[in-house]
Amino acid sequence: MAIEKVDLQKTKRFGKLFLDYLEGKAELREFYGGTPEIESFKAQIANKKFAAEKRKILCQTLEEQYDKLPVTDHVKKNLQLLAEENTYTITTGHQLNLFTGPLYFIYKIVTVINTCRELSAAYPDHNFVPVYWMASEDHDFEEINHFRFNEKKYTWNTDQSGAVGHFDLSTFQNFIDAIPGVPDFFKKAYKEQSLADAARNYVNHLFGDYGIIVVDADRRELKQQISDVMTDDLFHHTSKRLVDEQSEKINNLGYKTQVSARSINFFYLAEQLRERIEVKGEKYEVLNSALTLDKKELVSLIQKEPEKLSPNVILRPLYQEKILPNLAYIGGPAEVAYWMQLKTVFDHYEEAFPILMPRNFGLVVPAYVRKKWDKIGFETAELFTEKHQLLAKTATKYADHKIYLNGQVKEVLDLFNSIKEQAQIIDPTLMDHVEAQQAKAKHSLEVIEKKFIRAEKRQQSDKLRQMESVLDHLFPNGSLQERTNNFLDFYLENTAFIAQLITYFDPFDYRFYVMDNGG
Repeated sequence: MAIEKVDLQKTKRFGKLFLDYLEGKAELREFYGGTPEIESFKAQIANKKFAAEKRKILCQTLEEQYDKLPVTDHVKKNLQLLAEENTYTITTGHQLNLFTGPLYFIYKIVTVINTCRELSAAYPDHNFVPVYWMASEDHDFEEINHFRFNEKKYTWNTDQSGAVGHFDLSTFQNFIDAIPGVPDFFKKAYKEQSLADAARNYVNHLFGDYGIIVVDADRRELKQQISDVMTDDLFHHTSKRLVDEQSEKINNLGYKTQVSARSINFFYLAEQLRERIEVKGEKYEVLNSALTLDKKELVSLIQKEPEKLSPNVILRPLYQEKILPNLAYIGGPAEVAYWMQLKTVFDHYEEAFPILMPRNFGLVVPAYVRKKWDKIGFETAELFTEKHQLLAKTATKYADHKIYLNGQVKEVLDLFNSIKEQAQIIDPTLMDHVEAQQAKAKHSLEVIEKKFIRAEKRQQSDKLRQMESVLDHLFPNGSLQERTNNFLDFYLENTAFIAQLITYFDPFDYRFYVMDNGG
């Protein structure tokens, strides 16, 4: 697998907050803990406190969840290691996308696995276990009910509602039968009872040899550990105040924030139901349902049935860190940005804030696309140029004539500047008229230049078609490939695809990997 690495700045695909975070800009320092460098983990290990009782509950829960799943020796070893006090986790989280969803899901897990490998070498007195946190309680089914494979979008239609992890798969077979080329391990996984069970199954198949542990936190015994957070959020709304203050600071620095806190940051979770809770006078209403509770009933719910309360995006990160011996969270730019809004929430609840590590970013170039790109003759970094600009550069590169009027425009504008000086002497009132004629002349020359470019594009039609073909394959609908394509587009041709990613991705090298698919 041939690899080229492109600085993220040069891709022009990442926001200012994310790039400034990676550069270590001083003004952002208060919004996170350790920096995303391997040296930061020494202090992070010292700061992370995780009680023995919590380990016991975590291990018991995972033993239950893995009870009927065939596990590799590596997974078995990691499950055992989690019981030891010198074992820590590195975690990434993601929705239960069908067939893994877009490529970056794979990149996230590869980054987690490789981070644990690097840390094991750097800190041999400790154990590091890679974790995939399933967002099994999410209820936005429209975000995950489809995937793109072989340039076609496939959508699963079901009238189920509530937490997607609970969705029954009894009708899924009809959907999977309509998709050509689905590997047998997916067919087997989707014979499981629920969508969460299926995701655990296929992640275990794809990454079990690397020791990945899948955590489904939709469990009573785990949620009991955040009963104090539930009480504080439901009755005192502390998280909203803290996040609002933090968000205002970030906005005042000129950055955009990703999420907004609500007064209550827990959903009510039941079969076919995950809905917001809102205060209405002395009552607490579950939206889009007939459920209404008073304070006494909510207190009882927290004590006896905490599994019926589901944290939203504001408190799910805190929940994760409360129940795992976790050191770092690995995510994309938006995730890194919204975690930075939560630092004071962690401080308030006296929980160590994890190191925020960006996942690896990748672009896979199939062999037939690589041949076309090489014929065109641009540098790899230029792939990320906006399409219209790259097409214009292609026309210019192969033009037989001079098509830009840079020199001529400057000469004309200089001439008008001389005329303006003359007008100032003769009659200053003529200045506005001369400037208007100058602007008009500049516009006319720009129109002529555009016509030259269009004419050259017609003469370079073959090259431009090649360029468009390359860009359409690598940036579907103008989007990054990793946010659109499924890994099956490459795995079916190259079953060593994941193994090669694990070999070549460096979790502490924050550049964009451009990779040729193959050996």
